Amino acid sequence: MILNLRTLMRRLFLTFIVGLGLLSASGQSGKQLAAVLGSWEGESKCTVADSPCHDEQVLYQISTDRKDPDHLSLDAYKIVDGAPDFMGTLACEYRPKQSALSCTGNTSKQDDWEFHFFGESMSGTLKIEGGKLYRRMALHKAKDK
Repeated sequence: MILNLRTLMRRLFLTFIVGLGLLSASGQSGKQLAAVLGSWEGESKCTVADSPCHDEQVLYQISTDRKDPDHLSLDAYKIVDGAPDFMGTLACEYRPKQSALSCTGNTSKQDDWEFHFFGESMSGTLKIEGGKLYRRMALHKAKDK
């Protein structure tokens, strides 16, 4: 009986310690995720000459996907005459270890959007058609107004 009680206490203690470790790990990725969510402002520059691409001032709003909370959504706007003009929504996956966000608009151009976060700054690229660099983005976290 005493041996079984000791074994039970060890198992409970180990379960408690492992649970604390998991909570700590999820709290860290939760903090990292919170730093990614929100509004980002900056510029999107074309890299392909003689293309339909135009340099733009942009606003990206990153939020948790309503349909799948394990993924993120990025709503993209270009700024026209000082007002945001909606361009579309990207489906994204956040990789906390790399501080990176990978997105796609699921277009026929096989778009691959990749963003990296550095505190209040975010840089990104858009590659299309199997890896052709089409855009570079440089943004900063928007201040609440």
